[in-house]
Amino acid sequence: MGENASFWESLIYAHPTCTTWKQEAEGSIYHLASILFVVGFMGGSGFFGLLYVFSLLGLGFLCSSVWAWLDVCAADIFSWNFILFAICFVQFVYVTYQVRSVAFDREFQELYSALFQPLGISLTVYRKIVLCCDAEVITLEKEHCYAMQGKTPIDKLSLLVSGRIRVTVDGEFLHYIFPLQFLDSPEWDSLRPTEEGIFQVTLTAETDCRYVAWRRKKLYLLFAKHRFISRLFSILIGSDIAEKLYALNDRVHVGQGFRYDIRLPNFYHVALPETPPVQLSHHHLQRGSPRHKPSGLTNCGS
Repeated sequence: MGENASFWESLIYAHPTCTTWKQEAEGSIYHLASILFVVGFMGGSGFFGLLYVFSLLGLGFLCSSVWAWLDVCAADIFSWNFILFAICFVQFVYVTYQVRSVAFDREFQELYSALFQPLGISLTVYRKIVLCCDAEVITLEKEHCYAMQGKTPIDKLSLLVSGRIRVTVDGEFLHYIFPLQFLDSPEWDSLRPTEEGIFQVTLTAETDCRYVAWRRKKLYLLFAKHRFISRLFSILIGSDIAEKLYALNDRVHVGQGFRYDIRLPNFYHVALPETPPVQLSHHHLQRGSPRHKPSGLTNCGS
């Protein structure tokens, strides 16, 4: 204890105190360096935030080096500041190289700006998603089928980039798929990773379409490595399925002018007391079945 006390006493009391302070202020280079440090530490995250931080901190350390060389004439202060300037410069070059290496084609850049960037997804995470689909945008010509009812296996997940897809079952129109919507989100959500299945609907291109496709096995491997990407796709797919459910909801009614509402499944019991209630089986309400029209419900146009 005595040795520790003597150490702290020597550290606190043995150090010479400042009896007199300099009357004149330091030069403008020193104050410029301090301002650059203050502004530099206000940078954000991500690639561009790092570029902002390292550029301003590097300039601040450079100004401190010039100040130490010209005004203070202290080799140690100059050396440390110059070393820190060199580190910031190297980091700035490295981050710049990363930004340039994460460049995408026009369609992928537009997809990022429209769908992933508003969710706060960084370019590095988006790059992993793009590489999983081999950075390829597939073309589907007008009136060509993406999937055929009862024939096409469910082996991928696709996102429409441009065009419009018509969804039919037994030749009857169900709904459209528009850009930034998944083509096969209900089918994807209806199967477990180890299960296989086939489409129960037909998807036909009404116009020339462009879409991005991720293979099931490759995408599940990506999910296993990056849980954040798995949660991201879970949210996107869930939102997409909800949109398809509401698209079907707008097209069906229970007769006598009353429209079926999936948000109020018992509404038609109150509205039509004399009409026997239509029982919706668990098959129609289970996950992955929003494309199937509930039994007993009629099309608005029929």
